[in-house]
Amino acid sequence: QVQLVESGGGLVQAGGSLILSCAASGSIFIRSDMAWYRQAPGKQRELVAFIGTRGNTNYADSVKGRFTISRDNAKVTVYLQMNGLKPEDTAVYYCNANYGSLTSWGQGTQVTVSS
Repeated sequence: QVQLVESGGGLVQAGGSLILSCAASGSIFIRSDMAWYRQAPGKQRELVAFIGTRGNTNYADSVKGRFTISRDNAKVTVYLQMNGLKPEDTAVYYCNANYGSLTSWGQGTQVTVSS
């Protein structure tokens, strides 16, 4: 399995930016599809952004044009660049890795956007 550790969360004003990082360990990182999810209080966890092993990406409609997911296989790290943050983006953000039937989750990092 892949071990995942997120960082980069924090408190930011509406309209601001943050970069989340997810450092991975394990040799299967480069063969894993990676994603960011988020979970707001009282809501279900939802997919925010996805990046496949070939660099193909997909985004939730709510973040298209504002968030960018990327991966650096040499650094075994996946990033989420978040611009134009809104109060509704407030949530715990989780990194996710999928390789075949193996799924790994990070511990999550809190993002809070004040209005």
